Amino acid sequence: MAKIAINIATGSLQQEEIIVGIDLGTTNSLVAIIHPESKKPVALKEHNSSSLVPSVIHFGKNAGITVGNDAKQYLVSDPANTIFSAKRLMGKTYNDIKNNSTSLAYKIIDDENKLVKVQVGDIFYSPVDLSALILKELKKQAEHIIKTPVTKAVITVPAYFNDAQRQATRDAGKLAGLDVLRIINEPTAASLAYGFGLNKAETKTIAVYDLGGGTFDISILNIAGGVFEVFSTNGDTYLGGDDFDAAVVDYWLSANTFTGEALTHRQVLRLKAEEAKKYLSSNELFKTEYEGKEISISRESFEAVVKPIVERTIASCKNALKDAGLKKNEVDEIVMVGGSTRVPLVKEMVSAFFEKKLNDTVDPDEVVALGAAIQADILAGNTTDMLLLDITPLSLGLETMGGLMDVLLPRNSKIPARASRQYTTYKDGQSGMKIAVYQGERDMVKDNRRLAEFNLTGIPGMPAGMPKVEISFLINADGILVVNAKELRSGVEQSIEVKPQYGLTDEDVEKMLLDSMEHAKEDMDLRALTEAKTEAEQLLQTTEKFLQKNFESLTKAEVTTTSLAMQALQLSLDMNDKNLIQTKTEELNDISSPYAERIMDEAVQKAMKGNKIDSL
Repeated sequence: MAKIAINIATGSLQQEEIIVGIDLGTTNSLVAIIHPESKKPVALKEHNSSSLVPSVIHFGKNAGITVGNDAKQYLVSDPANTIFSAKRLMGKTYNDIKNNSTSLAYKIIDDENKLVKVQVGDIFYSPVDLSALILKELKKQAEHIIKTPVTKAVITVPAYFNDAQRQATRDAGKLAGLDVLRIINEPTAASLAYGFGLNKAETKTIAVYDLGGGTFDISILNIAGGVFEVFSTNGDTYLGGDDFDAAVVDYWLSANTFTGEALTHRQVLRLKAEEAKKYLSSNELFKTEYEGKEISISRESFEAVVKPIVERTIASCKNALKDAGLKKNEVDEIVMVGGSTRVPLVKEMVSAFFEKKLNDTVDPDEVVALGAAIQADILAGNTTDMLLLDITPLSLGLETMGGLMDVLLPRNSKIPARASRQYTTYKDGQSGMKIAVYQGERDMVKDNRRLAEFNLTGIPGMPAGMPKVEISFLINADGILVVNAKELRSGVEQSIEVKPQYGLTDEDVEKMLLDSMEHAKEDMDLRALTEAKTEAEQLLQTTEKFLQKNFESLTKAEVTTTSLAMQALQLSLDMNDKNLIQTKTEELNDISSPYAERIMDEAVQKAMKGNKIDSL
């Protein structure tokens, strides 16, 4: 498909309503529509600018919040307040990303048991908040270009995004003022764009290799008679061009010594590494200067440091073929998607694996957004000769006795999909049943991701094994799950739409969108304040018990410092300032963690003293 872009400043395309396709990317984002005259998908851009909007947000002290190119200029001058790669944080806990967080110049709240938040000054932002700011900017720019209000959108996500990450993307769209009609997988969107110009009688099996800035997907699809059927998908939501850049930075840091703040060095070198990555696509040696030193990397060295990353994508390709039940020679076309596929080594290794010439004629930066625009047109009823049959990338199931994972919907199930299974009680007179929903591929639920938990209550007293509880899973076209539990003898029933722990109800989102209305804002602020207070009170109680139990093992300075931090946190509770409470909570954590770990180590050593290995 030829690269097409709208480049207008007039109102010639004005119409009553338009549904846009949005590629919310790790590095760059963009908007596309179906051109009302040519009926072809086009990426929106203004004048001679790029269609790409950098997914960067800067929080300025005086200038306010800026997004895109205006924010990108602060990556070096104000790194702590300039957020990039927020998409990588979607639906993640700190435990998920801690091994990769050193490349980030901004502060990630390191609570391993909670979803990630970014701290800017004294304010805390979730990835949903950050993504909503990017989407607001895209919405504003689109409205400026087409002179038409934009309220409805199809947004793309990596195929391997789990339920929490998909819901986070939907919530971000809502906060940006967008009615998100559909969440669509990126490689599937790319296949729609690729197949848009195909003869409808043509039948092809294609592999879409999608390597972006922060995520990787490989999907195997069949296109026949305008029907796009996904056979399998595989990938990694924390693998992409950002990792190429980080590998180059590590290469330079291992060969050079710089004085001063390490994070500042990493940020500057990260931008230079990104420049080197692009330069080495057509040159043999990259040189630059930093801190009075010449730093360089040859194409050979670059390929050596990034090869292990590319090999991980090849492993995913093998798994996708296995899941699809296909051999390499049964794939007709390899479609390359994502800016990182411009790296020559990537093309060489993918071509060598599939033993085929690659199709890189589509614009790797725009093809996903173009496909989203086509899907938007299908939903609007304007395109009737194309049908998309997508799949769920991860298995969905329940926790059963012994902590086992009982899968109701296996991965690669076609969506929308429904599945149900009957369960019973294991105690006489049991009146309730805990329903715990998990997503993942491991046999034990502890190794998978918990999506939701609720209790079915009111089951009539019966002997164990007598009640029949039917649990149904319905996964919609967005890949978001609804769970229903019903006791068949009594008719007792309960259902829940599975959302991650930060999930926003429609009423919550409406209140936040209408924050200019006095009461809606008060409700939102009160909820956030209550959560912060609860967390702080629990920490105070835990710390108080710890001090009483281990008083003799602590130094006077440790007790004094901790007591002062506890007093500060206690005082903050009376000031009803959410951000202050969160800051003081974090300060107390920072003070108490080191000696808590020390005392634990001492206890372990004491317990092991005098024991032989075979007696432990």
